[in-house]
Amino acid sequence: MRVPDVIPIAHEPDYLTETIGRYDGGQFFASITYAYPGVFRAGDDRQDRQRMFVVLHRFDDDGHHTGSDVWGAGTARDEERLRGTPDSPLARSEARLDELLDALPGRRFGDIAIRPFEVFVDGVRFGLVLETHDENNPDGPPDWAELYPDRLGFGEPWDGFPQT
Repeated sequence: MRVPDVIPIAHEPDYLTETIGRYDGGQFFASITYAYPGVFRAGDDRQDRQRMFVVLHRFDDDGHHTGSDVWGAGTARDEERLRGTPDSPLARSEARLDELLDALPGRRFGDIAIRPFEVFVDGVRFGLVLETHDENNPDGPPDWAELYPDRLGFGEPWDGFPQT
């Protein structure tokens, strides 16, 4: 089955898609996520390389990407050292996410439908990227959409729920 032009993503409370929906300007996808800038290699210190980001992607009503706010909150090592304090990357990220969401006029959480897009910030890929997961035809047409860096994959039956 061909990848649809507009890919549905279901709103699921208490899951990675709990902070998605619509607002007066269109649609949004917000999250707090960890990512590695550049390429992670064995032997690299994971806690120093892994960074926490707050992300807000905005889309028009037809699912075209209109902009992204990406904010780096710190490293996994910072979170380990400051966990449970107001200065921890997670505490600061949650506050920043609330600010971004509160600034969306008419915000309401719910399902969205967006088109593939891709942006790079600080060496990290953010976006909904089309990929081919057919092991029998690795150079074939895309059959999958992967949300980066969250690593949520969407495929048949294209019902908006992440595939495993």
